[in-house]
Amino acid sequence: MSPSAIHSTSKVHTIACIPGDGIGVDITEAAVQVLQKLSQTLGAFEFDFTTFDWSSEKYKERGWYMPEDGLEQLKKFDAIYFGAVGWPDVPDHISLWSLILPIRKALSQYVNVRPTRILRGTESPLMKCSRSDLDWIIIRENSEGEYSGQGGTTHENTPFATATEVSIFTQPAIERIMRFAFETAKSRPRKKLTMVTKSNAQRHGMVLWDKVFYQIKEEYPDVETDKMLVDAMTVRMVLHPQSLDTIVATNLHADILSDLAAALSGSIGIAPSSNLDPTRKNPSMFEPIHGSAPDIAGKGIANPVGAFWSAAEMVRWLGYGEAADGLMECIENVTGAGIKTKDLGGFEGTKRVTDAVCAEIEKTLGQKQ
Repeated sequence: MSPSAIHSTSKVHTIACIPGDGIGVDITEAAVQVLQKLSQTLGAFEFDFTTFDWSSEKYKERGWYMPEDGLEQLKKFDAIYFGAVGWPDVPDHISLWSLILPIRKALSQYVNVRPTRILRGTESPLMKCSRSDLDWIIIRENSEGEYSGQGGTTHENTPFATATEVSIFTQPAIERIMRFAFETAKSRPRKKLTMVTKSNAQRHGMVLWDKVFYQIKEEYPDVETDKMLVDAMTVRMVLHPQSLDTIVATNLHADILSDLAAALSGSIGIAPSSNLDPTRKNPSMFEPIHGSAPDIAGKGIANPVGAFWSAAEMVRWLGYGEAADGLMECIENVTGAGIKTKDLGGFEGTKRVTDAVCAEIEKTLGQKQ
């Protein structure tokens, strides 16, 4: 079958791109280039990208990140690719609560998935940590908990300023994240799930979190489970990485632990994430976790691997598991060949790594067609 014939029957997926700030712009451009090369090479699907300039620079010009109908615009797409948000002269609570957090909440992206492993050609800073020792998936509750946005401040700008931040834990939300975590653990070879908590000190919301975990556990007798307090979990991740597999944690705890996980695997620059609506009623969103990194923005040295891995997870979510696996194979062929950015011990820039992955897609995946 000719390439033109293949493309004539391929499915077109609409993707909303929100590059955002800093290196978010650099790595989104790189991810789009790789995704286009992947679709052109395989021919089974195509991408139609629409870019939204909802950046901090635009916020300073016009006073808003998303327009009033921004969420309605996003609902029309098959998926969302997000770069990063945040800039030094815009307070972080404004940028986050004006852009990425409303998207997650309004589009019911209540599951955040963060896989972590040591890629070929890279090393963990942990001594004697092999690739087989560190292969985790962190499941983060993405809709409530410590990031519920409930609370307020009174007596502002006085010596008696009082601020409250209320964590919200509801039985339905805990049940759905626990089931997702158990299903994820069940699908993996080790069938092991570790639940992270802090119920020794947080005696209401986290106690409910624990209670629901043990209720749902009864539905999955084939999944091995254990429980860790979040502070002890940091120690276990460093000293006994091989003892972990699938991990479920609250919004805040998983946010912190997944950054540690990324560092332990070699660099936060390689770490992906998926913000999922498992019902598929709304588009899901895919983003690297590294942030906007203003200090290296525009210098052409940002590591695009986390962006590529996030793109692979988007391809997988859209129904092309083999293509996603193929893309990951190409990424690891490149890192394995020593073509890496400085944070991974290499000497290459964003463009060189991107071009190398594109060339590897043509070489490795093109031959399989």
